[in-house]
Amino acid sequence: MANFGWTRVNRPAQADDAASDLRGLTDPLAFLAALDKVVPRYLDLADNGVLVYPACKRKPGDLLGDTRAVWEHTRLEAMRYVPMVPRKDAALLADPSRQAEMIDAFLRQRAHDKTVVDFTGTAIEDYGIAIYAALNWLNHCGSIVNADPQKFSGTLRSFRKVMVVARQWWALDGATDRCRQMLEARERPPLVFFLLWAECTNLAREIAIAAAGATATEDSLARLRAAEDPEALTQDN
Repeated sequence: MANFGWTRVNRPAQADDAASDLRGLTDPLAFLAALDKVVPRYLDLADNGVLVYPACKRKPGDLLGDTRAVWEHTRLEAMRYVPMVPRKDAALLADPSRQAEMIDAFLRQRAHDKTVVDFTGTAIEDYGIAIYAALNWLNHCGSIVNADPQKFSGTLRSFRKVMVVARQWWALDGATDRCRQMLEARERPPLVFFLLWAECTNLAREIAIAAAGATATEDSLARLRAAEDPEALTQDN
């Protein structure tokens, strides 16, 4: 798992080093707990003008303006809505026994186009609101940098289709055991948290590609497109 990059290059003196909290995590509940700590730190740096925000607006000369940081931070900006849910019930996102419940509730929920959200106080509804807000944030950032519109066409509809397939996976006999085996093998079963993380990772990469623009070499863009996660990129990208 990534450490979101904001502690990696020219780290501001007031920023705590979160690498030890996040590096190497594979357990989704532990990752969610670490995310709860990282999000407010990152947003504090943005609110105080230490980092250009949103990350997609950064230039190469800005603090953490490299493509890897833009990718990581754009993903983090989208994922921030999950820790914002006021009455957390992390099991809805990460416990195999709750996935069918969470997915069904999400699919019943009406999609919204907001990045400023009004939570209800009911976790299962608020996680759905947060998921839509995360995807809408990525659509917003994609429009800022003029990202490939084909990559962002029908973002919400596409993720709902992913959730439908996940619901079918969890309905199979032995799904819980298979989930445990995948986690033990450091693989990612279709837990709602991992599904959202993967979608945010992919879309944030497209935003980083567009943000790099003419300043990026063909070699660096090729490595960016081939990478599955920002951690795969070297610091000079």
